[in-house]
Amino acid sequence: MIYVCIPSYNEAPTIGLLLWKIRQVFAGFPREYQLLVLDDGSDDPTAEVLERYTRVLPLTVVRHPERKGYAASIEELLRQAVNRTDRPKRDSAILMHADFAHGPQFIPDLVRRIESGADIVIAEGKLEGEPSRSRRLVRRFAPVLLKGAVSLPGVSDVVSGFAIFRLITLRNAFRNGPAPVLSTQGWAANAELYERAAQHARRLETIPAVERGDLRQRGSRITSWDTAVTVWRARRPLRHLMPSAAHRDRVPRETTRQAEVAPS
Repeated sequence: MIYVCIPSYNEAPTIGLLLWKIRQVFAGFPREYQLLVLDDGSDDPTAEVLERYTRVLPLTVVRHPERKGYAASIEELLRQAVNRTDRPKRDSAILMHADFAHGPQFIPDLVRRIESGADIVIAEGKLEGEPSRSRRLVRRFAPVLLKGAVSLPGVSDVVSGFAIFRLITLRNAFRNGPAPVLSTQGWAANAELYERAAQHARRLETIPAVERGDLRQRGSRITSWDTAVTVWRARRPLRHLMPSAAHRDRVPRETTRQAEVAPS
């Protein structure tokens, strides 16, 4: 089973079309899948749009009455996937955004990597179509700000929000109980998630992907300076997650990268 996990906040203009495009991908790439969408306290028609799609798609909607933020949303979605599976060594969870930043056409590539033995595959985004120069710059340099604070050899885009996990890695990352695992916010939460899961993975891979900044139907929520400050301040808590030398010896990681970008 592949669980496609999508956090959503005020994404009514795009969430329905995104779900339908994911359905089309799986129609041409037959795999068993479930859609898990978390509506994080939206005050637009997102809930109504999602309700319609629950009737025609394998879709489960989780709702927060009030907004809890990105980190809490992605952790809850991934915990839902872990709780649903009875085959965590085989099943996987894909994390992607609801605003068309992440193209569903890259899903087969991610899944094939898991089927070939990877435990985590991160889609490293090449940003295209973003009209704001400051947002382009902060997206480019955010991973650099976390250099030395996150230990993911071979991964250059540690803040990517598009990835697939073998569920056993997440189950082990969440094994200390229901208390929240992610302590950082925004893009840094992606890096923290990868670091925590990678400590239980034997094979970490990346693929190149395109991240679109021009397909969302709302204004960007990225304030360049505030985002850069948030990422920088996350360095300290993230350093505490870096595995010790003894742990690295005990759980060796392989890291490979695919050479070509999947077609858009």
